[in-house]
Amino acid sequence: MIGYILRRLVSAVLVVIATSMIVFLLFTLGPSDPAQRLCSADRCTEERRALIHQSLGLDKPVVEQYLTWAKGVFVGRDVSYGPGFSVDCPAPCLGISYINKEPVFPTLMERFPATISIALGGFMYLIVGVIIGVLAARRRGTSTDRGLVASTLIISAIPYYLVALLAYLYLVLKWGIFSETSYVPLTEDPIGWAGALALPWLVLTVYFCVTYARFSRGSMIESLSEDYVRTARAMGVSESKVVAKHALRAAVVPVITIFGIDFATLLAGTVFTEAIFGINGIGRTALASITQGDLPIISATVLIGSVFIVIANLLVDIIYSFLDPRVRLS
Repeated sequence: MIGYILRRLVSAVLVVIATSMIVFLLFTLGPSDPAQRLCSADRCTEERRALIHQSLGLDKPVVEQYLTWAKGVFVGRDVSYGPGFSVDCPAPCLGISYINKEPVFPTLMERFPATISIALGGFMYLIVGVIIGVLAARRRGTSTDRGLVASTLIISAIPYYLVALLAYLYLVLKWGIFSETSYVPLTEDPIGWAGALALPWLVLTVYFCVTYARFSRGSMIESLSEDYVRTARAMGVSESKVVAKHALRAAVVPVITIFGIDFATLLAGTVFTEAIFGINGIGRTALASITQGDLPIISATVLIGSVFIVIANLLVDIIYSFLDPRVRLS
């Protein structure tokens, strides 16, 4: 087990390094010129643009630029935008925002609690989806099964942003069932924190539980037809124990795979949720940065998102061995 985890850690680190190289190249060699964002149009002469390029190191070879950037991630660096103007970027330095001239990483970390609070609702749609899938599998072919499957297909056919927008328009603005959503720090007001996120959690649960319901149903039907399940029933094990202890344990493995990726994606930034419900998290910050052309924040968001996905894959692989005894890690 320890050897497997070490190998997966090494491969995860290599994937993150490769991703950082790709992200750096995409935003360094892209068509957008950082100098255009750092000097006004009336004062952005060729000489000033050249000074900015020199200060940022854009006149150096790409490999040297990447090594300078990568070194700053671990030890920090000074980012200069021209003669007499530089900003201290402490480690981990992912760049300086073109808009507010502040380090990117602390800015994103200030927004991270709001995003992770939304992502915690993912546990709700995982639980609800698995419960619906198990109920449908145990009543396969009945009207309950057909009704659950039909409802999941109808919900999944509607775009998520439309569901979230309609929920906000009707449940908040028109009917007033929920108050205006905003983020309240958990440490300041736990009740206010949960109340402010109740509607986003509800929308996420209703929309995304259908995916887990379908996968749970199919996986559960397959598990219930396995030999070890029939053996347990023949030995007189109660149906509830057969479902919970034997079938569900194996059926939930592929569902956990999907959830690991989905949860990492939520941590990387719930763009539609934050934008529609007015929550200032990583996703909303990234969306604003795209419209403003703030490349350091955009690239940092992409890199952080890739790190979350790599970590999620690593954790899912390790959890496999505990959920399914048929999985053996060599």
